[in-house]
Amino acid sequence: MNERIERIIEDFELLDSWDDRYRYVIELGRKLPELPAADHVDANKVQGCASQVWLTSARKGNAIEFQGDSDAHIVKGLIAILFALYSGENPKTILETDANAVFNQLGLGEHLTPQRSNGFRSMVERMKRDAQAALA
Repeated sequence: MNERIERIIEDFELLDSWDDRYRYVIELGRKLPELPAADHVDANKVQGCASQVWLTSARKGNAIEFQGDSDAHIVKGLIAILFALYSGENPKTILETDANAVFNQLGLGEHLTPQRSNGFRSMVERMKRDAQAALA
């Protein structure tokens, strides 16, 4: 795993309560760069999320950079966690990295609603499809 996601895991371990962890996830989402309004289109929407989620990807050399947004604070934080894991990585690394293992390591599976967990998986699938397309 890269330094960004390791830092999030370490920070999570320092927080005692789930209220604090939720606040931390929300704060991660607030730090995301703003997704341009022009990218809030149906083609960028992630299907399978209860909230509105938009993701874009762009090839930068051998890496893929992701941008995204959501209309829900927690979901925007989940996007930030995924970006820490995947953004700036090469497509092969993205395809080989198990986001669900990180999700479970953080304990998010036990503390999010089933809809949010399904949305997380939908975002992972979308990012992996983008990585697969970059390899083709």
